[in-house]
Amino acid sequence: MDLPELIKTCKTERRAFEYLFNEIQEKRGVHCPACDCSDYYLMNEKRLRCKNCRRDYHPFSGTPISGLKISVISFLLLVKLFELEISARKASTQLDLSYPTTLKAFDLFRRSIACHLAKNDILLKGEIEADESYFGGRRKGKRGRGAGHKTIVFGILERGGKVSVSILTNVKAESLMNETVKKVRRGSIVYTDKWCGYDSLMFCGYRHLNIDHQYKFKQGKVYINGIEGFWAFAKERLMKHHGISKEKFLYYIKEMEWRYNNREKVLFVDLIHIILGADL
Repeated sequence: MDLPELIKTCKTERRAFEYLFNEIQEKRGVHCPACDCSDYYLMNEKRLRCKNCRRDYHPFSGTPISGLKISVISFLLLVKLFELEISARKASTQLDLSYPTTLKAFDLFRRSIACHLAKNDILLKGEIEADESYFGGRRKGKRGRGAGHKTIVFGILERGGKVSVSILTNVKAESLMNETVKKVRRGSIVYTDKWCGYDSLMFCGYRHLNIDHQYKFKQGKVYINGIEGFWAFAKERLMKHHGISKEKFLYYIKEMEWRYNNREKVLFVDLIHIILGADL
């Protein structure tokens, strides 16, 4: 949904409610929380009445958005600002909402994305690039592999396809192999740098080719520029948050995975469906 269409939808609370309620019906259906009946009377924007047990319940009952104490217009505008990568601080100012309320909504969006990615995980195949990167503020001491107090993110990119990321506690061969086996189909070609942790790939059913970055960054089809492009994409966007807690970092990096894999799309409607379909 582009901005002019969203403005029309949010012209009144009634219009905004009708749009979101129709999306809920399409995505997950509407059911009475007491008897699970799907037949109801629409009393108003805040109340449905079950035709079976006559119990009243909220139209958004059972959905992830039921815990957000904001108007439907505010919710839809928050989704749009999140899609446009506006920070929670700026979004709260633009919509005249409290920062904690806005941050709670954005956290819900990120957790919903992570849930969606976990449920729709697929095996990558063909030509694969694998690499790790280190996230965290500037600190004294060793950089790169072995740097202290950094979050290690392992990335796997299917050339011409999608990227998948996960957080590791170390870059030992066992950790790298476990993640690769879970995400990459056997028989694929895996390109890496010269790190010795990848040497076991040839024993796990993969063809393994590597490039030594001390001397060159590309040799024919042997390179990992694609996954390194994702690291640049993610770090540029995460920098504006000025620090992310370790407890929430997984949700932020999975958001980057989702954005990168859908970077050619308008994400508003997809994001609405992801939020409504999340089981949090």
